[in-house]
Amino acid sequence: MAEAYDPSVIEPKWQEYWEANKTFRAPDRAARSERPKKYVLDMFPYPSGAGLHVGHPEGYTATDIVCRFERMRGTDVLHPMGWDAFGLPAEQHAIKTGTHPRSTTLKNIDNFRRQLKMLGFSYDWDREVDTTDPGYVRWTQWIFLRLFERGLAFQQSNMPVNWCPALGTVLANDEVTADGRSEVGGFPVEKLKIRQWSLKITAYADRLLDGLEKLDWPETKAKQAHWIGRSEGANVDFEVEGHPGAKITVFTTRVDTLPGATYVVLAPEHALALAIATPERAAEVKRYAEEANAKSDVVRSDATRAKTGVPTGAFAVNPINGDKIPVWVADYVIGSYGTGAVMAVPAHDERDHAFAVKYALPILRVVARADGAEVDVDRQAFCDDGVANDAAVARSEAPIAKGTPSEGVRRAVTDWLAAAGKGSSKITYKLRDWVFSRQRYWGEPFPIYFPVTADGDPRRPGTKYEIHYDQPIPLDERELPLLLPDLEDFKPGSDPAGPLARALDWRFFERDGKWFARETNTMPQWAGSCWYYLRFLDPKNTERGWSPEAYDAWMPVDLYVGGSEHAVLHLLYARFWHKVLFDLGLVKHEEPFQKLVHQGLILGEVEHIVFHEAIAVPGARAKREGEQWIDAETGARLTDRRMRKTDLEERGGAFYLREADVPVLTTPDGEHFAFYAASETLVSAERAKERDDGSFEDAKTKKTLVTRKVTEADITKRGAHFTLNDSPETQVLSQAFKMSKSRGNVVNPDVLIKSHGADALRLYEMFMGPLEAVKPWQTSGIEGVRRFLDRAWNVSTANVTDDPAAYDVETQRLVHKTIKKVTEDIQALRFNTAISAMMILVKHLGGLRAVPVAAARALALVLSPFAPHVGEELWQRLGGETTLAYEPWPAFDPALVKDDVIEIGVQVNGKARASIQIPADADEAAAKAVALEEPKIKDLTAGKAIKKVIFVKGRILNLIVG
Repeated sequence: MAEAYDPSVIEPKWQEYWEANKTFRAPDRAARSERPKKYVLDMFPYPSGAGLHVGHPEGYTATDIVCRFERMRGTDVLHPMGWDAFGLPAEQHAIKTGTHPRSTTLKNIDNFRRQLKMLGFSYDWDREVDTTDPGYVRWTQWIFLRLFERGLAFQQSNMPVNWCPALGTVLANDEVTADGRSEVGGFPVEKLKIRQWSLKITAYADRLLDGLEKLDWPETKAKQAHWIGRSEGANVDFEVEGHPGAKITVFTTRVDTLPGATYVVLAPEHALALAIATPERAAEVKRYAEEANAKSDVVRSDATRAKTGVPTGAFAVNPINGDKIPVWVADYVIGSYGTGAVMAVPAHDERDHAFAVKYALPILRVVARADGAEVDVDRQAFCDDGVANDAAVARSEAPIAKGTPSEGVRRAVTDWLAAAGKGSSKITYKLRDWVFSRQRYWGEPFPIYFPVTADGDPRRPGTKYEIHYDQPIPLDERELPLLLPDLEDFKPGSDPAGPLARALDWRFFERDGKWFARETNTMPQWAGSCWYYLRFLDPKNTERGWSPEAYDAWMPVDLYVGGSEHAVLHLLYARFWHKVLFDLGLVKHEEPFQKLVHQGLILGEVEHIVFHEAIAVPGARAKREGEQWIDAETGARLTDRRMRKTDLEERGGAFYLREADVPVLTTPDGEHFAFYAASETLVSAERAKERDDGSFEDAKTKKTLVTRKVTEADITKRGAHFTLNDSPETQVLSQAFKMSKSRGNVVNPDVLIKSHGADALRLYEMFMGPLEAVKPWQTSGIEGVRRFLDRAWNVSTANVTDDPAAYDVETQRLVHKTIKKVTEDIQALRFNTAISAMMILVKHLGGLRAVPVAAARALALVLSPFAPHVGEELWQRLGGETTLAYEPWPAFDPALVKDDVIEIGVQVNGKARASIQIPADADEAAAKAVALEEPKIKDLTAGKAIKKVIFVKGRILNLIVG
C-alpha cells in the first residue's frame, strides 16, 4: 500500500530545501540579458499584529503560480517581498502598550514572514526590504530632496486639513470615513489650518492622465481619471452688489446654462462669505461656517447627504444679463476645491435643483431637449446637453440663437465673457496637491531644517526663540539617513508640531555658532510605498537607491497584483514619483507598472442575521464582559453604537438619545456610546437599512435595530429568501461580510495549514472562483480540494508503470489537453478553470489499472505552480533528482489536443432541440445527415420541407423548416 499524503511532513521538508538552496533567488541578468524576464510584484503588506488571514494569500498565491510557471518556461523571474512598516497602527499599538513601534513592527514582520514561508511562496528573500530600515529611509529622504530641489515639495501655511485630535495627526481624505471619523480608531475628525508640507502632484496632472491610455489595467484607469478630474469649462466673474471691487469667480463646465443661474453658493470658508454678509445675516453665517469647519471634506461632499445652507443677504450680478441673484453659503461647496464658489442653475443640475426646492429658489429652464419633447424642470432637473430655448435667448446678452446646440452655446458664451472681461476659458482638475505631513512619531523624518533666532539655548526651559519656517534648508546628502530619536512618550498632543517637538536634543542643534531646528512633522506612510519596487531591484546598494544596470535588467514591472483599495492613491502617488524620477533621468520608463490586476475580496463565511426592534438601555447599566457588553440589571446582551452629537441632546451636563430619551455613556475622551437590547419584536430583513456607521435601522420607522445570528438549522429557503422557522413571515439576511476582528469572522491560515496543509489552502483560494471576483469563504470547501490532492498523490504513487502499452491514446489525449488548458489558463490568470482541468485528469488516471509514469510526471509538473510542495515530492518520487522549479514546462502535441469527434447543438427554426456528435471536420451535408437521424429532430422535421440550413462549422446547425 502506498504511503499516505502527509503535508505536515512534506511541506516543511521542501520549504527548508528552498531556503537552504536559495532556489528562488533572482538570477544576475547582467550576463543573461538575452533571456526573457518577468518582474512580478505583490503590493507589499503592512505587517499588523493580527498576522495574515485567509484573504491575504489570494493575490500572493496568484503571483506565485505565475512566477513558478515562468521559471519553468525559461524566464528569469524577479519576485520580491517586503514590508510597508511605518504608519499609524504600529504607533497606536505603541501608545496603548508602551512598546516602542520599532519593536512591535519587527515582531509583526517576523510573524508575517513565517506565515508567508509556510505557504511556500517563491520569493527571493535576499531582496527583502523594510521601509523603516535606515538603509531604506536614507533613499526615501534622498528622493524627497530631489522633489524639494525641483520645487515639487513645498510648505503651505494655514492650510485647511483633516485634523484628528485623538490621533494627533493630519489625515488624508481617504483616511476619513463617510461620517467624519478616522479609519484608524474611529475618532472624530475636524478641520484645522496648520503649516503643512505638500507635493505638487498637480503639476503632473495631464501626464498622469495621458499615461493611463497605454496601460493594461482594469477599471482602475477610470478611477484614476475620475480622481484627476480634468474638466474643460470657463471661469465666470460675478460682481457683488454694494461691494465695489468684490468679485465671485466660479468655474463651470456648463457655461451654456449661465442665463438660467438663479443664485450663487459660497463655501463657508470663502473669503467673501462673511465680508459680504448683511448685518442681519452675519451672525448666522458665522455660526454656520464654524459648524462646517468641524466637518471633514468627505462628509461635506457626500452626494447622498441632505444639503443645507444659509443666505448671506447679499446679491451677485449675473454677468450675462445683469440679474441680481442671492448669494448663499453652503457646506457642500468646499473652499479648497476650484474657486470655492458655484453658480447654481437648478433647472439643469440635480444638486442645485434639490437645494432650490428646499429653499424655494427660482428654477429657470434655458436648455431644451433636442427632440423637442417637453421637460418639467419644476419636478426634475434636465441635465443633458440640448439646444438653447427662448429663455436662453431672451436672458442673454451674448449672441445666442434659438436651437443652437449646447456645445455651440458654450463656445459663444465663453467668447463673449472673454471679450467683455467677465470670464475666460479654463481647464481645471479635481486633483489637489498632496498633503505630505503627518504630526506623528512613526514615520520618516523630513531631511529639512530651519534657522532659529534665540536668546540662548532653545533646548533650555524659558529660552525665547523663533523658528524661521520660511527658510527651509535641505540636509546634506552625506548626513542621510536622518533617523528618529528614541522617545519614551509617543503620545500625540494638541500641538500640531507633533511628538518630535518634545525631543529637544534632536530637534535643535548648533552649527558654526548658529542654532537650527529640524522639521518635526514626519512623512506619511505613502512615502515608502511610492518607490519600493525600485529598491527591490538593488536592495543592498549603499551608493544608490538602485543601479542603472539593475534597472535595465528588470524594469518595468510586468505584473502588479494587489487590492482594489489601492486603485487610486497608492498607484497615483507611485506614478507621480516615477515620472519625477524619469524627468531626472533616474529611470527610463514613464510608467512603472505595465499590467495591473486586483484580486477580489474574500469575505467571511455567510452569516444568517435576524433583526429585532431595539430597546435603548441607559449607558450606566452597560457592563463590559470580555469582548461583549451586558446589561448589568438583566444580563441581556447589548449592542453598542458610537453616536454623533447631532443624535444627542445635552441636559445638565449629560447626553441623551434623541430617539429614546435615554442617557448614553460618555467616555473621558468625549466619545458617546448608546446601548441597545433586543426586543421580542422581529423586523423582516427587507425593511432593514444599513447606516453609514454600520448599524441598522427600520426603513419604515427609522428606529434602531439590533441583530442576532442564527444557524442554518433555524432557517428555511422559501422562494428567493431564507425565513425563520419560528416566524415564516420574517425574512433573514444571509450575507457574507468583509473579514474583520470586530465581526469575529477572521479565519487564520495557520489553523487551516495545520489541518489541511498549505497546498490545500493555496488550491482552494484559487478554485473559489475568478481571481478578480468577490468570494465568500467556506471552510468546508477546502476539504474537497484536500481530497483532490489525496487522489493526485495516490494515482502518482500507488501503481505507476513505465510500460509504454499502458499509455493509451485516450490518456495521452487527456494529458496533452490538460497541459494546453493549464498553460493557457495560467497565462490568462484563470486559475480556477486550470484546477478543474487537473481534477478531470486525476479522475481519469484513478480509473486506470496502472498509471503511466509519463502521465504522472506531467501531472506533477502542471500541478506544481499551484501546489508546489506536493508537486516537488511527487517529482522526486517519480525519479526527479532535484527540484522541479526549473524543469522545462511540459509541451503539448497539437495533434493530440485536436478532437476527432465534437458535439454541436442542433436548432429547428432557431430553437435548440438536440445535440449531436460529428467528426471535427464534418461539412454541412454530413452534419445535416447525422442530425436528421437524431430522433427528436426526426420527429420535428417529419413531413416538412427544409427551406434553409444554417451551419457554423464546429459550433451549430440550424434547420429552417415549414
